[in-house]
Amino acid sequence: MSVPGASNTVLEAVVPYSRMSLIQLLAKIPAQYCSQQTADELALLAYNRGLKLSSPGSPILGVGFTGSLATTRPKLGDHRFHLSTRTSDRHWASTVTLSKGLRSRDQEEKVSSCFVLKAIANACKVPSTFESKLTESEVADECETFFDEDQELEQLINGKICFKIYPFSSDTSNDDRKIILSGSFNPLHDGHLKLLEVATSICGNGYPCFELSAINADKPPLSISEIKDRVKQFKKVGKTVIISNQPYFYKKAELFPGSAFVIGADTAVRLIDPKYYDGSYDTMLKTLAGCKRTGCTFIMAGRNVDGAFKVLEDFDIPEVLKDMFVSIPAERFRMDISSTQIRKSRGL
Repeated sequence: MSVPGASNTVLEAVVPYSRMSLIQLLAKIPAQYCSQQTADELALLAYNRGLKLSSPGSPILGVGFTGSLATTRPKLGDHRFHLSTRTSDRHWASTVTLSKGLRSRDQEEKVSSCFVLKAIANACKVPSTFESKLTESEVADECETFFDEDQELEQLINGKICFKIYPFSSDTSNDDRKIILSGSFNPLHDGHLKLLEVATSICGNGYPCFELSAINADKPPLSISEIKDRVKQFKKVGKTVIISNQPYFYKKAELFPGSAFVIGADTAVRLIDPKYYDGSYDTMLKTLAGCKRTGCTFIMAGRNVDGAFKVLEDFDIPEVLKDMFVSIPAERFRMDISSTQIRKSRGL
């Protein structure tokens, strides 16, 4: 971390050194604290965390390490370490058993550290000059698995990874804040494109992108073929789209902290209606207050609701939540078009 600009590459480092720290990070008690499975789970956690912290389109590497090395007392078991790396399309794992009594704790630390650095270099496809310093009897047990697009989307639907980004936009902004228009985009139309464009100009800064949840609140999940068909629409117009597995905004806020979500008045109706929170006004306030704590805001455009055109000022937003909502003036954006109307006109 002494190299200037390191924060452009290293997003976060976490050392769950005690058992309780590891339990809290994994949100469970591992079968073994020092194991390949635990290293794999740590690498996957790191990968998903990197997705949330990075700019859209940045390649992400998650690294997990667990070790049982020389200590102040003799150990009954092996001196060993387990290492795992995870990228969007590759998982690599390695277990190394060290010769007991051959090295001091400091020497074992240096061997394992060189292994970690070499694994990071290999995952990033850059040359490395690190020597393993293992003896002939100390052979690394390694395995490698590659994922294609279908497998990655399957992992997303199953909740293993939190989202997948298709960075089709030519926008080179490195802004961490995202301006997100969520929807089903069945189909994507000019209203969607114009709305995000206007919202971005109002926000002033941020990375504009669309978001499609593969999981629906009241419908079966989208199939992989359906997801890929809808993604093609964004590739055609050169716009970035994120595929997530969270249909609810309070969960989207956790995935994309600090983001501005672009919504229509029809969505705002549901967002502040206690009916959608088990009929509880307090639950609605608590849920949206949680969104507020993540730094998220809502940029709202007017839409026809029950036959009347509604804008932000027509809604009774609770006082404690008012600063979360920003209005898009009707003179800046109004397009009375919907995907449902388009599907009906096409006989779908």
